[in-house]
Amino acid sequence: MKKVSTPIALIAALLIASHAPCLSEQEKPNVVLIVTDDQGYGDLGCTGNPVIQTPHMDALSAESSTLDDYHVAPTCSPTRAALLTGHWTNRTGVWHTIMGRSMLRSNEISLGKLLQDNGYQTGMFGKWHLGDNYPYRAEDHGFGEVYRHGGGGVGQTPDYWNNSYFDGHYLHNSQPVPAKGFCTDVFFEAGNTFIRQCVAEKKPFFAYIATNAPHGPLHCPQEYMDRYASQKPATAAFFGMITNIDDNVGKTRALLKELGAYQNTIFIFTTDNGTASGASVFNAGMRGAKGSEYDGGHRVPFFLHWPAGGMDKKHPIKNITHAVDIVPTILDLTGSSKPNKLKFDGTSLRALLDPTADPDWPDRMLVTDSQRVVDPVKWRKSAVMSQRWRLVNGVELYDIQADPGQKKNLSQKHPDQVKTMRTFYDKWWAEIEPTFSQTTEIYLGQPGHPKVTLTCHDWINGERYPPWNQGQVRRAGGLTDADMAKAKHPDHWAVKVITSGTYEISLLRWPEEAKHPISAPLPPSKNVPGASQAYRAKPGKAIPIHHAILRINGRELAQQSVSPQDTKVTFTTQLTAGSHQLSPVFITQQGGEVGAYYAVVKKMTTP
Repeated sequence: MKKVSTPIALIAALLIASHAPCLSEQEKPNVVLIVTDDQGYGDLGCTGNPVIQTPHMDALSAESSTLDDYHVAPTCSPTRAALLTGHWTNRTGVWHTIMGRSMLRSNEISLGKLLQDNGYQTGMFGKWHLGDNYPYRAEDHGFGEVYRHGGGGVGQTPDYWNNSYFDGHYLHNSQPVPAKGFCTDVFFEAGNTFIRQCVAEKKPFFAYIATNAPHGPLHCPQEYMDRYASQKPATAAFFGMITNIDDNVGKTRALLKELGAYQNTIFIFTTDNGTASGASVFNAGMRGAKGSEYDGGHRVPFFLHWPAGGMDKKHPIKNITHAVDIVPTILDLTGSSKPNKLKFDGTSLRALLDPTADPDWPDRMLVTDSQRVVDPVKWRKSAVMSQRWRLVNGVELYDIQADPGQKKNLSQKHPDQVKTMRTFYDKWWAEIEPTFSQTTEIYLGQPGHPKVTLTCHDWINGERYPPWNQGQVRRAGGLTDADMAKAKHPDHWAVKVITSGTYEISLLRWPEEAKHPISAPLPPSKNVPGASQAYRAKPGKAIPIHHAILRINGRELAQQSVSPQDTKVTFTTQLTAGSHQLSPVFITQQGGEVGAYYAVVKKMTTP
């Protein structure tokens, strides 16, 4: 562990680093940032897993500076927000994965934008999960080349209809294009094409490759499942997806060598939260998994390899670190500047990552939490962390060094430590709580973006989760025939009308690309290899719809009947600039309400 002392030495080191000279384009290191989804600390051979096969990641770890006490959020969107902004997740507006709380505020400046402004070519490939509409998309946050799926995973509600993990359609710079092959392979291939182009043009690059794997549903090529034939099918698919990622990590590193870019590329591998499926095999002795406030939910691997920077040997770092540290670290390593007004919640880890340095490093307190609710709740599924201690939910205290499995609550024996950590959290909460009111709203009528597609993934409701994947949409959100007579729709989309005027609002049961009648059932589509059923392999439930109602701000503005052949119902209405709650519904033959799972809003041009 690096030496720990007062913060003064750290402040001095940061002041020196802030005056480092900017590098020319030829000198600037490239950056490859790989983030996997739902892979935990224990889902690697190099961290002790006795079953999984990850030779390329193991080799990377053996020649990297590794953060061995590195923490993120317990779920995916919040981690990505912190990782790309250097800000606490709750400060960015991203504290959930759905319900309109997974959109990165437009006033946040992402790592993509910061590096783009410093002369980098920037590309994002795979999982964004920080917003599917302007101004929350990757291309709105500084990424010049974008190739991604929609929502939080392949086959989720905002994704292209009937997408599965094989042969899908993905958004290339906002336009859907067909692809062949397994999703992870496709995303790495797109990233590697970008790398080739940047090297050919002699431009420094930032390639952000974020896989949706090994997030469920549990699908992977059969050859990878076969490597784990002795495991349960779910484990075999989960580990198979990770081994497939591992092969792609190896291919990308080999490509960098082939292109002559290996030495001066900062190559980072990490994950977004604790394991989703691997804890039953190995969890590195930790308590908890994905979603948990205990270490198993948020302590994840982090490897950084940079030969030209002297970071190419095994260099384990025991100091506690967090996702908010990564943006300031990368800016420091690349000699990149930032706007003077931009302040980070994290700090540069350059001195820790450098094997030749021996800095005095202060102990610190950090916070992680899982706020899977509409608005954050104080102390909810939280952990205040220091080098030695974990205060969980404000009441449980663990000595993580003596008790890494968090089995013995020491709060009664160390009340002063509890008080110290609660005081820190109280101040932290008081600082960020005012930002919660800055609701992320989907823009309508933004110049250059006349058409906006809304999906039930972003419905806002404090009582229930909306249908966030296409399997749930097919099942009508689990509505029974009895529900059809009494169901109410309390959900809404939070929208911000940028320009007053006339708008067309089309309501759909199935997305536009399905081209299917509103009231008709939908046959199941082909399943794919793996341990679980593809979302698209479920039959689509028919909803006996009688008419549709346009409801805005709680007022019913108009209604239209729905005929058997209608694929959408379109209303024309006037919208005034400002914030609105859009909550259109279908009314069933029995009189119940069903929300329009999809809506397309178009700003009409003035004749």
